[in-house]
Amino acid sequence: MSHPVMVWFRSDLRIHDNTALAAATRQGPVVAVFLRSLPHWQRHGHGANKLDFWGRGVAALAESLEDLGIPLLHRDIDDFDEAPATLLTIARETGARSLHFNREYPVDELSRDAAVIEAFDAAGLTAQGHHDAVAFAPGELRTGKGDYYGVFTPFARAWHRALTPARISLHDTPPPQARPSIASDPLPELPALADSPIDGRQWPAGEGPAADRLERFLRFRARHYAAQRDFPAIRRTSELSPYLALGMISHRQCLQAVLADNDGALAEGDAGLSAWVNELVWREFYRHVAVGFPRVCRHRPFQRHTERLAWRDDETGFAAWCQGRTGYPLVDAAMRQLVATGWMHNRLRMVTAMFLAKHLLIDWRHGEAFFLRHLVDGEFCANNGGWQWAASTGTDAAPYFRLFNPTTQATRFDPTGHFIAEWLPELAELPTKARHAPSIDLRRKVDYPPPIVDHRAARARALEAFKALNDD
Repeated sequence: MSHPVMVWFRSDLRIHDNTALAAATRQGPVVAVFLRSLPHWQRHGHGANKLDFWGRGVAALAESLEDLGIPLLHRDIDDFDEAPATLLTIARETGARSLHFNREYPVDELSRDAAVIEAFDAAGLTAQGHHDAVAFAPGELRTGKGDYYGVFTPFARAWHRALTPARISLHDTPPPQARPSIASDPLPELPALADSPIDGRQWPAGEGPAADRLERFLRFRARHYAAQRDFPAIRRTSELSPYLALGMISHRQCLQAVLADNDGALAEGDAGLSAWVNELVWREFYRHVAVGFPRVCRHRPFQRHTERLAWRDDETGFAAWCQGRTGYPLVDAAMRQLVATGWMHNRLRMVTAMFLAKHLLIDWRHGEAFFLRHLVDGEFCANNGGWQWAASTGTDAAPYFRLFNPTTQATRFDPTGHFIAEWLPELAELPTKARHAPSIDLRRKVDYPPPIVDHRAARARALEAFKALNDD
């Protein structure tokens, strides 16, 4: 019998269209491994919602692997530094001589994976990483000057120009293998965490629920996506972000589904479908940024000059933002949605982030950490990229003078106030127009706070802070 081949699963919790798994099965019988790094993940800000979803995703993966005759070995480690030795121990115990994994792109993950490859090489074994979560490996797409792209639109153009069918072709699902003598490990339960996770029924884990969401999106919502995606009261987004973040579905599966539904086009054809493809390309763009500009992984802004920005120390304002008590109904409704469901509508992520960074002039890193702690789809590259965009410190940084008016955003994207009423029940009985900006008397009547900052004054303060950077 040939030696088993190890596959190390991380944020790629699926058996369908999995590059590392497909490569391993071509070499011999497979043994799957998952290293749970709870202390490390918690130190780096991942909260109970994502960790619970991750754990349930591993359980779903274990069932799928069982159907293929592939055992799943589970180990707990405290830190990424323990990964090389732990994987080598498993290799010796199982007789495996090679390891396959799909690459991850933040700095810590890149360093961990490089250490694993080095350790296996020193032991006379092989470890190979695969670029599974992106169509192009970071660094493949470069500007005319040979630099990594720091602006999305030219990156997207280059992505579409260079894309070939092979880049997004699907990997076959492995056939069942003869069951090895190695038995799967029982999966441990998630230990008690500081914050209890949300009800898992809101986000069922696994490839099946991910595929179901993709199918429903394409059937009922996708063709309305471009026109209606910014309206939080109606479900027009895919709600696939948690599944993409942990690889319960691949970007290739999504893109192939679009091709089948859009006459073979990605950048053209139906406006809703092409707009959604654009969002998938954004996810890839931010992964390239993490590799090309690693300072963003070290709590530093992409725009170097913004390191001098004079952020305000405002614990009271930050607490009001976190609790959904800013006095701006759309902001507060969005923040309460986040805490209650572990998810927030994309338009509202921009609105709430810009409110914290611009209206309150509070360091965007505080908001980035709060989101990561609560989001079930918390993924470093996308979260960091979105926050830096809103704060005008990142790639494609919104011009520093752009500052969303939360009341205008509410009247435009929640014109009936239905979303506000859903998450701010104290405002539900108010007339529709009053929900966007209740009068002082109405606020007192329903016990809703006054605005903690005046929009015009906040805008002027933000402009002054950013202009000061150019005056230095």
